[in-house]
Amino acid sequence: MSKRFVWSSKQLWRNLAAKWRYSLSLPLSSSSAGNVPMSKFDKDAYLPYKHLLERLEIVRGRLKQPLTLSEKVLYSHLDEPAKQDIERGKSYLRLRPDRVSMQDATAQMALLQFISSGLNQVAVPTTVHCDHLIEAQISGVPDLERAIKLNKEVFDFLSSSSAKYNIGFWKPGSGIIHQIVLENYAFPGLLMIGTDSHTPNGGGLGGLCVGVGGADAVDVMANIPWELQCPKVIGVNLTGKISGWTSPKDVILKMAEILTVKGGTGAIIEYYGKGVDSISCTGMATICNMGAEIGATTSVFPFNQRMVDYLCATGRGNIAGEAEKYKDSLLTADKDCKYDRVIDINLDTLEPLVNGPFTPDLAHPISKLGENSKKNNYPMDIKVALIGSCTNSSYEDMGRCASIAKDAIDHGLKAKIPFNVTPGSEQVRATIARDGIIDIFNKFGGTVLANACGPCIGQWDRKDVKKGEKNTIVTSYNRNFTGRNDANPGTHSFVTSPELTTAMAITGRLDFNPLKDELTGADGKKFKLKEPVADELPAKGFDPGEDTYSPPPPKGTEVKVVVDPKSERLQLLPPFEKWDGKDYIDLAVLIKIKGKCTTDHISAAGPWLKYRGHLDNISNNMFIGAVNAENNEMNNIKNQLTGEFGPVPAVACDYKVNKIRWVAVGEENYGEGSSREHAALEPRHLGGVAVIVKSFARIHETNLKKQGLLALTFANASDYDKIQPTSKLSLLNLKDLAPGKPVECEVKNGGSSEKIQLNHTLNDLQIKWFQAGSALNMMKELAKGNGSKGDCAKK
Repeated sequence: MSKRFVWSSKQLWRNLAAKWRYSLSLPLSSSSAGNVPMSKFDKDAYLPYKHLLERLEIVRGRLKQPLTLSEKVLYSHLDEPAKQDIERGKSYLRLRPDRVSMQDATAQMALLQFISSGLNQVAVPTTVHCDHLIEAQISGVPDLERAIKLNKEVFDFLSSSSAKYNIGFWKPGSGIIHQIVLENYAFPGLLMIGTDSHTPNGGGLGGLCVGVGGADAVDVMANIPWELQCPKVIGVNLTGKISGWTSPKDVILKMAEILTVKGGTGAIIEYYGKGVDSISCTGMATICNMGAEIGATTSVFPFNQRMVDYLCATGRGNIAGEAEKYKDSLLTADKDCKYDRVIDINLDTLEPLVNGPFTPDLAHPISKLGENSKKNNYPMDIKVALIGSCTNSSYEDMGRCASIAKDAIDHGLKAKIPFNVTPGSEQVRATIARDGIIDIFNKFGGTVLANACGPCIGQWDRKDVKKGEKNTIVTSYNRNFTGRNDANPGTHSFVTSPELTTAMAITGRLDFNPLKDELTGADGKKFKLKEPVADELPAKGFDPGEDTYSPPPPKGTEVKVVVDPKSERLQLLPPFEKWDGKDYIDLAVLIKIKGKCTTDHISAAGPWLKYRGHLDNISNNMFIGAVNAENNEMNNIKNQLTGEFGPVPAVACDYKVNKIRWVAVGEENYGEGSSREHAALEPRHLGGVAVIVKSFARIHETNLKKQGLLALTFANASDYDKIQPTSKLSLLNLKDLAPGKPVECEVKNGGSSEKIQLNHTLNDLQIKWFQAGSALNMMKELAKGNGSKGDCAKK
C-alpha cells in the first residue's frame, strides 16, 4: 500500500463530498429541506438541526456569551431551554436525547425494567446490539455459532422485546455496538445515551454520546427527560500533525497520563486546533472512546472534512450536506469561548505510548518501556498480542496493522506469539476480507475472531497460562484493570496502539522499540520496520457483508415476550422496598474496600455475563474482586453474625435473610470503568442501603441513586480510617435529607462513638428516587402505585 495510493483513496472521497456540497446550491427538494432521516433505518425520524438551533438561540439570549461546541450540542437538547438553570459543574440539566443504544449484556436488565414500566413502545429511536455474549475460543465462525446456541434464550428475549417495543435489533455477528453506531447512526450534533461506558466513541462524528446505566435509558425510552449534572468543559488544543508510528490512540493515552483515571470526571473533553484535521474520523472516534478511562462524561470533535469523508463513505452524504449548513452555528465552538481548563498537545512531538499494567493511566513512552518494565519486574515476554475492540477496529486500523505484518512477511518473519484480531463490525470484516487484509493477517500467524467484544471484556477462554501465573499481554483495547481480559490477577495487561501491538507481536518482547530497533530477516539481513501506512477509507467502498439487522415489524405490539419463571438466565424484576421514613440505625459494614474498586471488582464480567438478565444469579458475583481491607484478600470477609469468614455474596445474603441492613465503604473514584448498573443493582438487591467512599465515578454514582441507594462521600477523606469491619454506622436525620445538606453519620466502635459528616450530590428529584425505593418505583408510582420487595440471591 503506497503513500500515493493512500492519497488517491482519500481524494476519491473528497471528490464525492464536493459533489454533495455542490448539490446544496441547487433547488432543495422537500426531502432535503430539513427532512433528512437520521439514518437509513429511521425513515420517520429526521435530523433535528432546525429545532436544535431554535433552542440554542433561546439559551444564547440568556447566557450572552460565546459557547463551546459541547455547550452548543448539550444546551440545544434542553427540555425547557427558557427555564432551566445552566451553570457548569453545579446545576442539573433535563435533556432530550435523540436516540438510545444498548448492548446485549446491559440491554437485558434495561428491557426488563422497561417491561415493568408498562409502556407500549419506546419514545425515541433505539437499538440493541448483540456483541458482549460471544466468547473468544477458537476463531470467528465457530465461536459465533457456539455463542448463538449457548445464548439462544437471551438473544430470543432481546429480539422479541425489540420487535414488540419498536427497537432496531442487530443480531450476533453484526459487530461491536460503537462501530455499528459510528457506521450507521452517529451524526454531528447528535445527543445519544448508550448503556455502555464507551458510548462516547460517537464523538468522532461530532456527537455528544454519553454512557449511562440501564435506568437512565429507560427514562429516555419512556419519554422522560434525562438528567445530567451540567458538565465542565476541558479544552484540548491539538497542534502539529499525526505521522509515522504515532497514532490517534497516543493522544488519549497521553491524556490518561495527564488527567489520570479520574481527572475528567464531571467534564466533557473537547478537542480543537489545527492538529484535528490530521486525524481521521475513526481516529477521532478512538480518542473519544477511551475518554471513558479518564472519567470524562464524553468527548467530542468539531465538524470537519474528515467527518464529511466518512459520512459519504458510509452512504450518508445527505447528512454531511445537511450538517454543512449548521457548521458554524451549531457544530463548531464559538471564537473566544471559555474552557474550564486547557491542555496543549503537540502531535509533532507526541511519542507513541504503552500504558499499564493494571491501570490505563500509567504511561510509558515506547523509548522507555523496556527500561521501565525491567525496573518494575514486569514479565518481559509477551504471551499474546491482541488488536481490535471498539477502540481500534476500523478499516484504517486494520490496514495500518496489515502494512506492518506484510513488511515482516516480506522479510520472512511473522508473529512470534499468538496474534488475535477482532474486526469492529461485519462491514469492516467483509471489507478487509475483500481487500486481502485478512489474508495478510493469516500469513502473519494471526487468528481472526468474531465481530464482537471478546477478550476486551473478558470473553476469552484463555488456555495458555494458569490462573495466578504472572504473564504479559499487549492489546489495542481500552481497559486493563486486574483480571479484566482473562480473569487472571497475574496478567500484566498493557494498552497501546494497534500498530505497536502488531510490531511487538513479531518479537514477543516488551523491550522492542520498532522506531529504533532492527530485526533480522529470514535471509540473515538486518532491517527496520517501515512506518505503518494505509487507506483511511476503502478505495472500492465498504462491503456491507451479511445483513445482520432486524427492523421492528409493523405490528410489533402483537409480539409476545416470554420469560420462563424457571430460567437461569432471565428474571422479571420485582420492585425494591420503599424507604420506611426512618433513619438507618446500626448498619453493618459488609466490606471495607482497599484500593481501586472498579465496576469489574463490584460485578465481574467474563463468565458472569450470562447472568446479566437474572438479578438473583448475577448477585452471586457481588464484590468478589474487591480487596477486603481487613485481610488484604478478595472475596473473603467476616460474617459479623457467625464470626466466620466467607464469600462476600454469601455473607450479604445471610445478612438479608436476617434483616440486617449494611453499607459498603471504599476509596477514590469508586465505580470507575464500565457503565454496568448491576454493580448498583446487586448491593441494593442483597440488602445494602448506602455506599460510603472518598469519591465516585460519574456513571456509577448515578446508577446507585437510580436504584435507591444513598451514594455518600466522606467530608473528610481521613474518616475512612475511622470505620472498621466491626463498626456500626447510623445515618441520621434522613427525613431532612436535602440538596447540599450533609448527612450526619454516627460511627460506633466497641463502646465508643463519634459523628462524622457525609456529603452527597442528590437533588430534589433524586431524593424522591431514594424515598420511593428506586427511580423506576417513582415512575410506576406516578401511574399505578407502590411495589413490594424481592427475593434473596440463590446460593
